[in-house]
Amino acid sequence: MDIQMLTRFFMWCTILNGGLLIFSFLICAFAGDWVHQMHSKWFPMPRETFNVVIYSFLGLFKIVFLVFNVVPWVALLIIG
Repeated sequence: MDIQMLTRFFMWCTILNGGLLIFSFLICAFAGDWVHQMHSKWFPMPRETFNVVIYSFLGLFKIVFLVFNVVPWVALLIIG
């Protein structure tokens, strides 16, 4: 496995996970009531708690996305 293949791998990981992050944000931003209604059937919780959980999840996902996808891709671009 060479640097060019790793660079392409992390590029596609970044594109796919970035798209998933944006999609998740859009679903929560524009269909938040529907998402809360669907999840409250399985895990009953007030809307305020649900907002904190979803916000925390998206924040954690963004940090993991940056650390494990974007940073390695940029590092490989620099050394490549």
